[in-house]
Amino acid sequence: MTSGVSTRRSYEPEEPDEGEDAWHRARRTPTARPRGVSRREALDAERVRAGKPPRQRKPPSKFRPLAHRPKPDDPPLTALQATGFLVREVFLVLAIALGLSLIIKTYLMQAFFIPSSSMEDTLQVGDRVLVSKLTPGPLNLHRGDIVVFEDPGGWLPAAPAKKASSPAAERIHSALMFVGLMPSDADNHLIKRLIGLPGDKVVCCDKQGRITVNGTAITEPYIKPGSAPSEDAFKVTVPAGHLWVMGDNRGDSADSRYHRDLYDGTVPVGNVVGVAFARVWPLGRMSVLTNPSSVFSNIAPP
Repeated sequence: MTSGVSTRRSYEPEEPDEGEDAWHRARRTPTARPRGVSRREALDAERVRAGKPPRQRKPPSKFRPLAHRPKPDDPPLTALQATGFLVREVFLVLAIALGLSLIIKTYLMQAFFIPSSSMEDTLQVGDRVLVSKLTPGPLNLHRGDIVVFEDPGGWLPAAPAKKASSPAAERIHSALMFVGLMPSDADNHLIKRLIGLPGDKVVCCDKQGRITVNGTAITEPYIKPGSAPSEDAFKVTVPAGHLWVMGDNRGDSADSRYHRDLYDGTVPVGNVVGVAFARVWPLGRMSVLTNPSSVFSNIAPP
């Protein structure tokens, strides 16, 4: 047990100092003040009761730093200050917009430009599509998805020389593409429809000229009218980690059928950028790009 001497301090009222005036006693001794009355106003009231005038407030300065946001009782802004506030707000909005656009383009979605006719009539030359980057990843790939992927090697011909433009214009164009404010020009990307997943056996064709996947024939309504499912016979078992892709315009699509020298024509899943889910340009053809799941609903697992 501890001794009976308490270590707690006792707060007894101090004897007033004869040389201390009323205002200093009021300042040293806190008093309750009404709700809504500031400490400054309460102290000024104590000064008045002690026979002293309230403290003089400094008049507001004509100038203030640009970081200070105007208040209702502030003096009018000078032309220089108004310009400074406007420039600051514009730069702030642009910085936020660019930052959000970069985050969206990096992790969520990206716009792409369609440069060829290989996906007609689903997609036309000059269309702009939005591609979800959540697939593959949090979401799984499915047969029938329209996928954008990087060239596995040798699928695309050498890019033609671009029309010369000023270095400044090239830098601006590249910067806008980098942050996602302009669609990618798809110089090293392709867009096709996913037909075979890893392990699938894709064959052309049955007696009715239809492609079969794991022994089940599929009827493909998205193929361009007048095009056959394939004019060339093929048979492939898609290796693990790869995909078999074909264009909707089968007569004008250099797809998996014509690149059998590398990965047997398949595309590594790691090359897939994402799945196209919407056409956003031209405005007259804006639409959602849905997966034709009913086409592949009866296919057995590999």
